[in-house]
Formats: sequence, C-alpha cells, structure tokens
Amino acid sequence: MQTMTAKRMENPVLILPDVMQAVPHLVGAMQSGGLSDELGELVSLRASQINGCAGCVYGHIHRLRQLGVPNERIDTVAVWRHSPFFTEKEQAALALTEAATRLADSPHEAVSDATWERAREYFAEPELAALILQIGLINFINRVNVTIQEPAGATW
Repeated sequence: MQTMTAKRMENPVLILPDVMQAVPHLVGAMQSGGLSDELGELVSLRASQINGCAGCVYGHIHRLRQLGVPNERIDTVAVWRHSPFFTEKEQAALALTEAATRLADSPHEAVSDATWERAREYFAEPELAALILQIGLINFINRVNVTIQEPAGATW
C-alpha cells in the first residue's frame, strides 16, 4: 500500500477557477430543498469514508464539530447500522448514501427499491432531491481529491 506524502497536483478547482465559483451556486441551489446542514454533513462524511477521501473525511468531521454534533454521532457514522445515535430518517439517508456511492458493488440494482422506498418514506420530494444531489456532489469531490491525493488537514 502506498503511503501518501504529498498530493500529486494542485486541486483542479484551483487551476480552473470557474469550477470553484460554480460550486457555491450549486450548493446554494441545493439548500432550497431543505436538507439540514447536519444531515448533509453526515451523508458527506459517510460517502467520503467509503471513497477513502482523507481530505473530505477530515473536513466533514471538522464541520460537524462546528455544528455542535455530539462526538458519539460523528464517531459512529461508519457503523451507523449498529449505532443507537441515528434517527430512522438519518438511517434512510445513510442507506441511500451507501447505495448511491457503491454503484458498481451491487450485483443487482445499485439502489434497490427497498432503499428507495425507505428514503421516500422520510423525505419530501424537494428534500430528497437535495439529498440525492448532496450524495452526487460529494462523490464528485471525493473522486477528484482521491485522484490527486488531497491530504487531510485543510478545511474549507
């Protein structure tokens, strides 16, 4: 296993600044769906853990602490199925996050009907739309950061 000592290049969003300027607009538009900051950070942390994005894991933990989220919730995101610290709604969001992040790992439908219906049970359509876009956005960011080996330690 390779140990990362330095990132491979400057982050592409800094090289192509128009991309960096677009991200806040996308995030702002997603906020109109009503997904809470805390839940957005929890699903972003879980996707980042799955994808092995050190920079994002570090950043989302930092942000969750800023939001005042108790450590036991932060510490058990990776094992949410076995943790008493998450509501049914949060569990539905985390299940959807895992399915949508591990698309290629499923031998059948990546996002099963059961996972989808569980999410629909807890989220109105605008909030569900924001959740899906949050999952997609963090997966995009994870892939960029993992490719260039963005290290942990910086926050945004």
